[in-house]
Amino acid sequence: MNSHIILADNQDITRAGILYVCSQADQWSTDSAEDKCGLIELLKNDGEAVVVMDYTLFDVNDVDELDILHLRFPDVQWVMFSTDLSGDFVRRLLALSPRFSILLKESPLQEVRECLSAACRHQRYICQRMAEMLLAPSQEKQEEDIRLTPTETEILKDIALGLTTKEIAERRFSSFHTVNTHRKNIFRKLGVNNAHEATKYALRAGLVDSAEYYI
Repeated sequence: MNSHIILADNQDITRAGILYVCSQADQWSTDSAEDKCGLIELLKNDGEAVVVMDYTLFDVNDVDELDILHLRFPDVQWVMFSTDLSGDFVRRLLALSPRFSILLKESPLQEVRECLSAACRHQRYICQRMAEMLLAPSQEKQEEDIRLTPTETEILKDIALGLTTKEIAERRFSSFHTVNTHRKNIFRKLGVNNAHEATKYALRAGLVDSAEYYI
């Protein structure tokens, strides 16, 4: 049975690698989506595709937005293919639906092939490294271990002020994509899932001035 794989990844080298793997399987056809709007248009034409997404770099903000996409296209298989995903993020994602699979970019080629094959068979796949992370005893993130870059700290302050990603990008004369990537990295480092939690964490840890910022 033919399977349609959509690459939602902005890294040329990653797209080239996935295309190479797909080219070795005659029954797999491929498309690429530059952004969320492009992805939705492709899914309108094929609501049973396999989407290979780099969550860290693609313009999807959080688990809630992924949930909306899943609800809109319930027959799509989603493969989160990223460099770094937090255990909390993955647990929330896996709880949404068995149609989400997890694959880290450090995974060997054999795991990449196995994951894509499983997704095309409508089966969940979790790479070995992530499975080990999920099974490891949970350790609460220590506030003193947080290491935000100066840019991340400034963006966190803007988030605490209630600015949207688009507004922060305009203020910093930066691209939406760049700010969105910083936002995801901040959430990952703080071990939170949304702006409200990030602001509370930052205030508690003294990363922002409680006299200036509010929740």
